Amino acid sequence: MGSKELMIIVDDAGGFVPALNHSPWDGLTIADFVMPFFLFIVGVALTLAYKRVPDKLEATKKAVLRALKLFCLGLVLQGGFFHGVHSLSFGVDLAKIRLMGILQRIAIAYLLAAICEIWLKGDDDVDSGLDLVRRYRYQLFVGLVLSFMYTILLYGIYVPDWEYQISGPGSIEKSFSVKCGVTGDTGPACNAVGMVDRTVLGIDHLYRRPVYARTKECSINYPENGPLPPDAPSWCQAPFDPEGLLSSVMAIVTCLIGLQFGHIIVHFEKHRGRIINWLIPSFSMLAVALLMDFVGMRMNKPLYTISYTLATAGAAGLLFAGIYTLVDVYGFRRPTITMEWMGKHALMIYVLVACNILPMFIRGFYWRDPNNSLLKFIGVGV
Repeated sequence: MGSKELMIIVDDAGGFVPALNHSPWDGLTIADFVMPFFLFIVGVALTLAYKRVPDKLEATKKAVLRALKLFCLGLVLQGGFFHGVHSLSFGVDLAKIRLMGILQRIAIAYLLAAICEIWLKGDDDVDSGLDLVRRYRYQLFVGLVLSFMYTILLYGIYVPDWEYQISGPGSIEKSFSVKCGVTGDTGPACNAVGMVDRTVLGIDHLYRRPVYARTKECSINYPENGPLPPDAPSWCQAPFDPEGLLSSVMAIVTCLIGLQFGHIIVHFEKHRGRIINWLIPSFSMLAVALLMDFVGMRMNKPLYTISYTLATAGAAGLLFAGIYTLVDVYGFRRPTITMEWMGKHALMIYVLVACNILPMFIRGFYWRDPNNSLLKFIGVGV
């Protein structure tokens, strides 16, 4: 609850309300916390769903099927099929379909976290936070391995020069060359995350409206979208997927952190024990994240850096503890009823609103001219 609603609002309203937009590159805005919060809650929910697993093979099979369904739904919704809000058109060129996206990333993180929760649990008794670490040490080990592996790849892969093409006026192909030849660069042009996606997925299958189009180098209206400056670098119009393959590794880690917070619900019955065991790791992760950012390992959502992972997971832990205190300890349930309803129907709302289906339906009814729709009457995006 909470993270799902924010994700819907950010994805749909970010273009109209700048305060809800993502950071152009390094740094954090409110919007940059939303996806990690959702992944965190997925991890918490998995601990409750798999509290008892009588048949591990059957549970694994169901988890794989759920993940596949979610991934395929993401391909349809975010691959470019429902794209014509203004032209009232639909369909996608399979040669240029976007292969990754928000739902695909959630599917990957969900599947790996579910497998860990099904298979990697000890049988140690839990009376303290240290006992909790011992019982779930294998899950923590997986999280540490993924974090180290990702960080080594991010800072250790050599990124060569590369080229790309875009369609200009009159469908004329324009070619651009990006000079790199570096290792460990975390800027928009020469990072390892983009290189892996271009190599494995293919540049035609990446997101074509990257956030770095709003950077100072690429937009006269920085930090908002605008015309290219006269001296704009060659990479400004290049595709880049913020939910790419390599960066999804750390999304899995966020989900695994959520698992550990869910374990506290399972093993600690008293409010005080739960809250203390949530607050200690949350503040610790925030402190480590700030230290990493200070020494140069910047918080960056498109790259899903380790400092970004720890900062957002720590913030999610604090928010989770705060909501738990208000609702479960002090009984302030009424203000959360609307959010609870949205949380139960999050996927339906996301499909209708954030994936343009509801706007296309509304715009499909107009008076004589397609521009004279209800969207124009209420002043939204027309």
